[in-house]
Amino acid sequence: MSTSHFIHSLFRPEVLALSAYHVANASGFIKLDAMENPYTWPQSLTDQWLARLTHCQLNRYPDPQAQQLSSALKLRNQLPESVDILLGNGSDEIIQLLLMALPPNSHVLSTTPSFVMYKQISDSLGLHYHGVALREDNFDLDLPAMLNAIEQHRPAIIFLAYPNNPTGNLFDVTAIERIIEVAHGLVIIDEAYEPFANNASFMHKVMHKVLVMRTVSKLGLAGLRLGYLVGDTEIITQLHKIRLPYNINVLTQASVQFALDNHAIFDAQTKAICVERTALYDALNALSGICAYKSAANFILFKAPQEEAGRIFESLKSQGILIKNMSPQGGLLRDCLRVTVGTPEENQAFLNALKIALNDSLRG
Repeated sequence: MSTSHFIHSLFRPEVLALSAYHVANASGFIKLDAMENPYTWPQSLTDQWLARLTHCQLNRYPDPQAQQLSSALKLRNQLPESVDILLGNGSDEIIQLLLMALPPNSHVLSTTPSFVMYKQISDSLGLHYHGVALREDNFDLDLPAMLNAIEQHRPAIIFLAYPNNPTGNLFDVTAIERIIEVAHGLVIIDEAYEPFANNASFMHKVMHKVLVMRTVSKLGLAGLRLGYLVGDTEIITQLHKIRLPYNINVLTQASVQFALDNHAIFDAQTKAICVERTALYDALNALSGICAYKSAANFILFKAPQEEAGRIFESLKSQGILIKNMSPQGGLLRDCLRVTVGTPEENQAFLNALKIALNDSLRG
């Protein structure tokens, strides 16, 4: 039997049909493709962090519940006693845990476009995923279509990214509340970009079927891979049963705890990113042929001239700038590119390169 036939005899069709999540090689580029915080730590803070890590016992397993870090996150988010928190190795693990808990043949609902891992993980588990297209005029929820899909499929889980990735906008609150009202299962509000959203949040509305998911990645801690889910204590208890033990390592626990103790520096970086976001948005819309969309996140989606997104993306790469080409996904993202808000210097380098790319596109 050939290896190919052997593999096809072992793995589920859903897995064989998937494509691996692609991460571009960013070596040598100004990296504006992954919604990371572009700022590093001051050396004095780095020295304090390294000193803290010397107390980590690498020969011992980490606290399986990460109790100290969980308490710090509860305090930071001012969570009431009626809710609990689940930590994951990034938000991806939390999404996976939620979907693993569902019965076979369950239905999962989100929007199109949205965070790709909702569909990727659903498909890998053989669940029935449904993406409801956003409104073409403003990327907001198509409430009648969402309500129809909820009635038709009765999804066990609905994912709503708030702000949405990759469009960057905040969905209408009234529409979200209506979806929560009619939902038959859980509604997960994914607030990965909450630090940049001017306090827009559903954290105060966590209840028996509403859970809020966040991450520390966008604050400047992407390398630590820590996400967390806030929800009703009884629901979180069930999810802990399938969470693998020791999923948050000792270095991550200590490092995030240290960052929370020094949150002022990250708050200042977030404000700087928001200022740069406004300047970048205005500069993009001042360019002929470019339409940038308002964002409540740390990135901006913009539309390029028709059929030119790929050429502009490659031109930027040739100039050492790496952003994200969204156009191959089609639909509402056709001709669209997404750029992370960087430092003032990185943003200016991107804009300079984009002007060259646009000029080359006009000549071509």
